[in-house]
Amino acid sequence: MDVVFDGSVLRPIDEIKLVPGKKYTIIINSDEIYEINPELDPAFNIASLAVDTGIPDLAHEHDHYLYGTDKRAKNE
Repeated sequence: MDVVFDGSVLRPIDEIKLVPGKKYTIIINSDEIYEINPELDPAFNIASLAVDTGIPDLAHEHDHYLYGTDKRAKNE
């Protein structure tokens, strides 16, 4: 559902069918949040999760290492 923030209240753009007086939880998702503070983007610090496995062909042969399949031919 799309809403507009008028400075104090979130107002739905289209008609919605909710029960008046009932409590609801909303999740606000806006790409602008990441433009204001890129550190809020879940991918911002992904490089910190990298691990040196010492396996030089890991990216190319990931199926072999994950699932035990045969290694690919040298010149595919």
